[in-house]
Amino acid sequence: MNKHTERYNLVTAIAMIVGICIGSGIFFKSDNILIATNGSIALGILLFVIAAIAIIFGGLTIGVLAQKTDQPGGVITYAQEFVSNRFACGLGWFMVFIYYPTITAVVSWVIGIYVDILFHLELSLELQILVGFVFATICYIYNILWPKFGAYFQNCTTFIKLIPLFVLGLLGLIYGDPIAGLSDLSTTELTSVGWLSALGPIAYAFDGWIVSTSLAHEIKDSKRNLPKALMIAPLIILFIYILYFVGLSTYLGPETIMQLEDAHLTLAAEQLLGPTFAKAITVFVIISVIGTANGLITGFIRMPYLLSLRKGMFIGEEHHKKLSGKHDLPLNSAITSYIIFVICLALHYICTKNSLLGNSDISEIAISCSYIFYSVLYIKVIIMYKQKQVSGIFKGLVCPILALLGSFIILTGAIQNSFFILYLAAALLLYCISQVFYHKKLYK
Repeated sequence: MNKHTERYNLVTAIAMIVGICIGSGIFFKSDNILIATNGSIALGILLFVIAAIAIIFGGLTIGVLAQKTDQPGGVITYAQEFVSNRFACGLGWFMVFIYYPTITAVVSWVIGIYVDILFHLELSLELQILVGFVFATICYIYNILWPKFGAYFQNCTTFIKLIPLFVLGLLGLIYGDPIAGLSDLSTTELTSVGWLSALGPIAYAFDGWIVSTSLAHEIKDSKRNLPKALMIAPLIILFIYILYFVGLSTYLGPETIMQLEDAHLTLAAEQLLGPTFAKAITVFVIISVIGTANGLITGFIRMPYLLSLRKGMFIGEEHHKKLSGKHDLPLNSAITSYIIFVICLALHYICTKNSLLGNSDISEIAISCSYIFYSVLYIKVIIMYKQKQVSGIFKGLVCPILALLGSFIILTGAIQNSFFILYLAAALLLYCISQVFYHKKLYK
């Protein structure tokens, strides 16, 4: 395999995970959670903790596999070395053709939406898509020509997006009444199942952590630093989410937030820091989404390359596994990922324009189906523990079991979507195509 430059440190790995997971959603989820919990802040916190199980223990479980190899490929390597070549091929195709491009397309479009909101442009869907396309193109260019800038950009945007979360959360706790807010929990609310309806959307707010594994071969001392990042980042995300949610909920009050819905964010900013900061919140949200898109693209441009390093697993493998330029980046892989992204952005436009998926979007297929693949890796860790290849009951049994539980929670939320069967069918079809391709290449 090619020799790779170790350009990213532990801080960047953590920033990658935090930056991708924390996008725009957290800024506008408080009202949905409180409505689902009938205004109970305590139940809302419980929802965050339950949903966080998937990413926290999923990261710890994947970290067990990451400690056993430093070969390039991240999750594809783990699938190949610890499950099978065929499973790795299917997972790789899912990542290249569904996971990365659909999420990147939707996140890029969201940038266009918030630019529209910031400047009151009243842009059409076409122009919002165009704004997202332009940013994504710029992001591709600087990640190819100057990859270290992409890393610096990720660190900066991660830090910047945390500012409004910390500021509003802390001020809300200071000027609000958290003790009274958290004590308001009745037995009726707890025994009701209605509050479980918010599990799916909250779980989606934690998605994206797996992207960091695609950079494993470029992380310094990856066998030590990547598991650390997969452990530290989810805890940071959970802490920030709860701080923000509790701060705003106890300051404004659940009733006000449920009544104002998404407008509660502007009201809290205006009351705590004045009208100027209320407008600045939108700027922070744009930066937040841009950081998410940058992290996704940073990982996506390497995926065709990482898959092509494995015999018979990708189209034109000799073409895609070449490293180019002084930065040793897979240029052909980046170009291929860009083309796939553009196609998915066009598909997203068609679906949104014609309301083909109702309130869903094309990224939900990636989020809902990815945990099926991850669950196979979690089960493998349990098997390795029983075979005494993994030491320690916490790492070998507790973590993967809780990770499986978290995956089940996310899938439970996804099944509520009427289009889930369609998403699952599309993922299974692609998996079958990858298996036929791999078989023909292997036995050609």
